[in-house]
Amino acid sequence: MNEPSSPASPAPAPRKSRRDLRILWWTNAIDGLGTQASGIVLPLLILDLGHPAAAAGSFASAVAVAGVVLGPVVARPADHGHRRALLIGSAALAAAAMSGLTAALFWWRPPLWAVLGLAFTERLCAFAHEAAARGALAHVARPEDVTRGAAGLQAGDQAALVVGPGLGGALFEAARPLPFLADALSYAATALGIRALRAPLDTPVAPGRRRTPVTSGFRTVLGSAPLRMVLVWASAASVLVTLLSYTAMFVLDGGTTVGLVLSASGAAGLLGALLAPGLVIRLGARRAVVLATWLLLVPAGVLVTADAAASYATGFALLALLLPTVTVVLSGVLVRAVPREVQSQAGAAVGAAAALAAAGCPALAAGLVTWRGPHTPAVLCLALLALLAVYTQGAAGRSLTAEADARPRAEETDARPRTDQPAPAARPSAGEDERP
Repeated sequence: MNEPSSPASPAPAPRKSRRDLRILWWTNAIDGLGTQASGIVLPLLILDLGHPAAAAGSFASAVAVAGVVLGPVVARPADHGHRRALLIGSAALAAAAMSGLTAALFWWRPPLWAVLGLAFTERLCAFAHEAAARGALAHVARPEDVTRGAAGLQAGDQAALVVGPGLGGALFEAARPLPFLADALSYAATALGIRALRAPLDTPVAPGRRRTPVTSGFRTVLGSAPLRMVLVWASAASVLVTLLSYTAMFVLDGGTTVGLVLSASGAAGLLGALLAPGLVIRLGARRAVVLATWLLLVPAGVLVTADAAASYATGFALLALLLPTVTVVLSGVLVRAVPREVQSQAGAAVGAAAALAAAGCPALAAGLVTWRGPHTPAVLCLALLALLAVYTQGAAGRSLTAEADARPRAEETDARPRTDQPAPAARPSAGEDERP
């Protein structure tokens, strides 16, 4: 990678690091729970207010485009000393937007522009928060805790996926504003949780050092063999999950059936996230990734012949059980192989590529189901997974070995005294932005 490494700083004390890691886990899970609870019922709210389904579809498309554009834009200031401010500010503004929507639904029947405006504000804040949060794990977790930290974040996401939709549906049935109130409270809790972190989340920009250009994230990812593997895997996984999910929606009858299938996959994903760290430690990162990739052919094969809700649920559950192992390993690679000053930018580059790769999957799923039959998307995914397994078999050895070899050299470089930087004027006093 061509990016300069950041000045060395003391590693966080183990006890404080574990405390911050637990706070990061809980804020991530609470944030995801609120987002899932409100997101699942927003289209229902639009329809309930008497507006056409096209309004909900157009809103979803606009949100997707905004996410691809906003992520890399926000990532740069996050990597240049504003991560904590962005995390807290975006969560607080999202809480205000959801509070406004809650109040509007409690007191009067809001027009469509007001509902979509507040919801769009919340989504923009969520994208900003996600972009800034991509670099948080590198600052909070010690190197030996990165795998466990990534698994904890993945488990929180899966738990929110399991509980959130059901919670949102139940709250919506009780009273229309309640899911949005829950989301507002979750954002408020997230802002307080980030504020409680003791580890400094911002990489200091040394005097006289140029800020990284806007393209730094993409250049960093494309210039590193381990990160290119992360990019390929993230894009392929996004295509697979999106294509198969929309296929299930088009093939299965009734939203309740689809919800049960997705809930089963969410529960399996939570179990997979809990098991992943032990599996990676026992097998090693390379063997765990290669084994999980080849085993993914099994659920793809199940979905090729699926003809009922039970077989779809089985296929999706097996898929969700195996994916966290790969996600945990590659998340650790992303944290360790990327300099701190471009963590968010590199993560945003990977996220944007994954989103663009999956952008046409809903239309592709509809076309394949309509023209070639309900099993055609799964056949395409099976072929893609076979290619991905062959690629991973070869790339994992080279990429993960290169990443492991580069880590000691990077640590040695960071530990070497930097003679080109001026000494700090004064040591920060206790309670200020000193690393605990």
